[in-house]
Amino acid sequence: MPLLFYAIISVLVTVTSLYFLIKVLNSKALSVSTNGWGSKLGIVLAMAGNAVGLGNFLRFPVQAINNGGGAFIIPYLVCFLLIGVPLLFVEWSMGRFAGIGYPGRPHGDHNVPFMMQRFSSMKWVKYFGGLGLFINVAVAGYYCYIESWTLGYIYHSIVGTFSSMDQASISQYFEDYTTSYSGKGGFAYEAIIFYILCLICNIYFLSKGVKGGIEKVAKIGMPLLILFGIILAAEALLLKPGEKGAINAGTDGIKYLFTPDYSSIWKPSVWIAAAGQIFFTLAVGMASIQTYASYLKENDDTALGAMTAGWMNEFVEIVLGSAIIIPLAIGYLGVDQMRSIVNSLGGYGLGFRTLPYLFQAWGPILAIIAGICWFGLLFIAGITSSLAMGTPVVGFLQDEFKINQRRGAVICGIIIFLLGIPTIIFYNEGVFDEFDNWAGTYALVIFAFVELILFAWVFGMKKGWEEITRGADIKVPLFFKYIIQYVTPVFLGWILLSNIPGMVNRIIHPANGYRTLAQLFMLCLLLLICWTIHLAAKRREKNSNR
Repeated sequence: MPLLFYAIISVLVTVTSLYFLIKVLNSKALSVSTNGWGSKLGIVLAMAGNAVGLGNFLRFPVQAINNGGGAFIIPYLVCFLLIGVPLLFVEWSMGRFAGIGYPGRPHGDHNVPFMMQRFSSMKWVKYFGGLGLFINVAVAGYYCYIESWTLGYIYHSIVGTFSSMDQASISQYFEDYTTSYSGKGGFAYEAIIFYILCLICNIYFLSKGVKGGIEKVAKIGMPLLILFGIILAAEALLLKPGEKGAINAGTDGIKYLFTPDYSSIWKPSVWIAAAGQIFFTLAVGMASIQTYASYLKENDDTALGAMTAGWMNEFVEIVLGSAIIIPLAIGYLGVDQMRSIVNSLGGYGLGFRTLPYLFQAWGPILAIIAGICWFGLLFIAGITSSLAMGTPVVGFLQDEFKINQRRGAVICGIIIFLLGIPTIIFYNEGVFDEFDNWAGTYALVIFAFVELILFAWVFGMKKGWEEITRGADIKVPLFFKYIIQYVTPVFLGWILLSNIPGMVNRIIHPANGYRTLAQLFMLCLLLLICWTIHLAAKRREKNSNR
């Protein structure tokens, strides 16, 4: 039954993804522009790359295991329809609307603070847009650090570092790699080196702009990611007991992952986890989608583009993400040991501490290929997302301070580096977790809730629905109008209220002083961003009076 369930879900998601992809490629409702995107495929792949990230492969399977197995798919898909798709529609249409030129701004707005201002006459609204900038730079600081791990592990897979190590040694290697001081007592220079290398890659592609950098990465990277994923998924699912050292079939992992615990559906914590995964995986509530969409033309189709990018992400997450890490872990280690690793170390424990060891059972050549595929896949997923995080910052610097693309990318890289250093040096003291919870969880929900209220109630759902459906090459179901206006805000409000006790507890009862300092650091960052927005508003006012 679990295998059949996985097969049915996989077929439905794959067919739906292909349907929208083929439709968008044949559509005349998406165009190209001289200062924006170069092709319809590039737009969609970049948007999908923004959504597809490390969480598709490392976070989703663990969330499913911990929240009802196959039954988790039900609240997950409900949240996709009630939160994910509505926010995709809203953010795509907000971005396109803001990018339309007007007197004094012939090229429109490509930065989230003044995008927000376009939807309200209240001048203070732009400071909520500062929350969008804060989310991107704060998340990018630690996200690029994780992304840099994949570069380091690609290198070590190629040179055969793990070939002579047992599982405990590889696990300890990761522990040494991610701590400020290695087990030998020296500073972990390697983590810093690969972090800087990762940032250089991001800065380079950001400096090339939307068409010359981000789009090219997406057009090459996303097909490679899917290819690597298919190779690993096929190897995992075809695994049989007694072959290559396996003790179970790879399909036993699918059975375990998709065996439903229906009682979990009634638990509020499961629904909050499902909603959190939707935010995490679709990159909604981050302001990056709006920035990408601001480079569309006035009548370009946002509805079809949003559905295509969203369903492509679901294909990567549900079909491929489910078929790699858990089947391999259960195939070689069994359920109990896999569960022990998940409970103590999470998805990163499986991805970085466990899989490099399991790949060694395939022989030296295949181990290298598997390592390149797995960590290459994660790197592509990471960089397509981190480039999206950098774009709102560069857009803000360009729009408001006339800083060119190259300098803006360098400034963005320096900011991310400075924010990333505390997460590297104080990784084991919980600084990483504080950044992740405040910037990567709480702030996302707050920003999404505010932008939804702004779009549906301040700007008005009548005008908002016209923006969503204008130029659409698909028939957007009318019920989404009412979901956006009523259901999604209530859902987000419930999630926000549910998180308040956790937010208060983190402030009042921090685990240590490092976590308190991390909170203060993020507060100062947010205030600095708001001050910068204030300066930008003064510049606009001064220029308009000339």
